[in-house]
Amino acid sequence: MPIALTAYQGRAGDRNDLAWPGAQMVMEAIAAHLCLPFTTVGCRPQTPLNQGWAAELAAAQPGLTQLADHLRSVLSGGGTPITALNRCAAALATLPVVAQAHPEATIVWFDAHADLNTPTSTASGYLGGMAISGPAGLWHTGFGDAVDLARVVLVGSRDLDPFEAQLIGSGPVTLIRADEPDLSGALLRRLQGQPVYVHLDCDVLEPGLVPTDFQVPGGLSLERLATAMEALATHPIVGLEVAEFQTGWSPDEQGAAMAGLLQAMLPLLNAVRDARQTTPRNP
Repeated sequence: MPIALTAYQGRAGDRNDLAWPGAQMVMEAIAAHLCLPFTTVGCRPQTPLNQGWAAELAAAQPGLTQLADHLRSVLSGGGTPITALNRCAAALATLPVVAQAHPEATIVWFDAHADLNTPTSTASGYLGGMAISGPAGLWHTGFGDAVDLARVVLVGSRDLDPFEAQLIGSGPVTLIRADEPDLSGALLRRLQGQPVYVHLDCDVLEPGLVPTDFQVPGGLSLERLATAMEALATHPIVGLEVAEFQTGWSPDEQGAAMAGLLQAMLPLLNAVRDARQTTPRNP
């Protein structure tokens, strides 16, 4: 099981129904580039709930359990997972499994938001805004808490709530800002060749480049994202997940931005492919 491609099609706190087909589109593009088949996990629901975090988590539990079990099987078999998620909240299931399998890896989290809120700090009650804090043990999700915040590097996070800003300022989490002039250099200095697991939330990009639910000004260009991916590609990659790509900005639109996003990800995808092709196999 060298490279395992997966599209998640279950609940994850969705506010609309545009990211389920978005995740499918992302994975179809990745699979075509790598010339590999992919697996679909979860059963796509028809109607977003638009409720608070507790109700959303309860509704997502069956699908997220399937996702966690699937990823655990991939990693226990020595595979490198590449996963398309609908929403960042699905990382509640993926991150603990990755941290258990690769405790030495650093999680590089591209996102306009820090996703470090907790049920007591969140003002919105949005489940996706707690996607890292749960796996880090700041609240109980039921999916594990193996993530060490000292091994989390946020890239491009700029819409921070007070609790998140205080947590980042206190030291355990590294933040590399979207306006960092030497983005690649900052990543290389922080990572020092460490293994990495990459999470890419498409809203890390400047609004208008890729259809996403949240649009926060001051994001990365596709060119700067590609440059960052080139820097990460010089490290051992234990996995990649892509989230929050929508088929359009509204139900009436059809996004045509997949080609640009795929192009920006190519350095990392090609590095994973090349590493797996050169990995010695047991006789």
